[in-house]
Amino acid sequence: MKHMLTAILTREDDGFVALCPELDVASQGATVEEAKANLKEAVELFFECASEEEVRQRMASESYISTLEVQVA
Repeated sequence: MKHMLTAILTREDDGFVALCPELDVASQGATVEEAKANLKEAVELFFECASEEEVRQRMASESYISTLEVQVA
């Protein structure tokens, strides 16, 4: 079974952090490509190891990524 999930990648110091918000699984890498590949591996390992109940509890039905405008003093 295949799932389409979200990968959020952000630069952190000399590398990148990758997060799958639907499962709250994260990884990192030196490049965007490496961070994304490491996240994919971490998510696949999560699905292999987690119980069906844990997957159900973590899996969000919807995820949204949006911009947010704020006033900074």
